[in-house]
Amino acid sequence: LRPDYDQVIQDIVDYVRDYRIESEEAWQTAHYCLLDTLGCGFLALRFPECTKHLGPIVEGTVVPHGARVPGTPYRLDPVKAAWDIGCMVRWLDYNDTWLAAEWGHPSDNLGGILAVADYLSQKRVANGEPPLTMKAVLEAMIKAHEVQGVLALENSFNRVGLDHVLLVKVASTAVVSHLMGGNREQMLSAVSHAWVDGQALRTYRHAPNAGSRKSWAAGDATSRAVRLADIALRGEMGIPGALTAPQWGFYDVLFSKTNKDQAIKPEEQRQFSFQRGYGSYVMEN
Repeated sequence: LRPDYDQVIQDIVDYVRDYRIESEEAWQTAHYCLLDTLGCGFLALRFPECTKHLGPIVEGTVVPHGARVPGTPYRLDPVKAAWDIGCMVRWLDYNDTWLAAEWGHPSDNLGGILAVADYLSQKRVANGEPPLTMKAVLEAMIKAHEVQGVLALENSFNRVGLDHVLLVKVASTAVVSHLMGGNREQMLSAVSHAWVDGQALRTYRHAPNAGSRKSWAAGDATSRAVRLADIALRGEMGIPGALTAPQWGFYDVLFSKTNKDQAIKPEEQRQFSFQRGYGSYVMEN
């Protein structure tokens, strides 16, 4: 018998689907965050080490209603566009930072959000329908910030050797699958795949192996989120016990590792802890 979806997965999906943002401070901060994040991306375009990664996989590819990569002539499928936008945004490491048990840069999620919003809007206009509004983009930002940031408050992924971009993948998957019109079951499937997916190691953030993957890892994560959302919306079945399955789940496989320097106490193993529920706390702060 297949179990119900892990409660952590259900809570993320139900928040993204149902929560109404009433905080004026959150809306205003999201507006500033969007401007700041775009500014970081535009500045990164001055650096050839960044721009060499941008553009279609196959040169000259033309994508109908392709998502636009700001500051470039590229119009790409939303998966690669998310990669490019995420790479630009994060390249110089200037975009917003959230410091908690796990640190991270929640505006990394804009790679997937902007790519999908632009692609969907162009498709709608071509069909004679209204495009998405910027309010939808800001709402997705607030909720992606919240999912990533609340998970990070009391859960240290770097302590078990995982890179924080896994939270970008989870948060982006949730909001992007919602933007794409996923129903609850499809969103649950998508988020479960984000948890069960291979997760990046922190190797590239620390000497002696630190390197430029630091600058595109989040773009890769938000791009993967778009791909997983697309798979789920095509009807792919989810993995309900992605976190809690004994021996095979995320908690047992990836969240309970120990090493000689930082042994994890038994009470800290195999589950996340939460300081608060999801709202608009992260964007406000």
